[in-house]
Amino acid sequence: MTYSSSLAMGRSRFSGRNQNSVVFRAPVRKLGPISNTITLIVLACLLGLLYLTQVTKTNTFGYQISALQQQQANLQSQHQNLEVSSARLQSLDRAQNSTAAKGLVPVSPSGTAQP
Repeated sequence: MTYSSSLAMGRSRFSGRNQNSVVFRAPVRKLGPISNTITLIVLACLLGLLYLTQVTKTNTFGYQISALQQQQANLQSQHQNLEVSSARLQSLDRAQNSTAAKGLVPVSPSGTAQP
């Protein structure tokens, strides 16, 4: 084998005997303008749905937080009312058991007023 024939063998994949020198390739498929528009519309709709699901989840959590805050306010006011009632009930016992109350003398009516 000579040098020229070895070079020719290296080029045999491009063109050889009884073969066309033009290489046929499969056409590259590209999206047209209508397909691009439809794809963009579908993507925008999907993003819109994603946004709406996130907003509704946030609103749902907001309602739950609002309900819990209202329940907390109700429980705090009830607790304050119970503290006032407890202080009122304890004050009677404290007044009766205090040293000043023990030093007082019971008063009996000395007489009746006659008209």
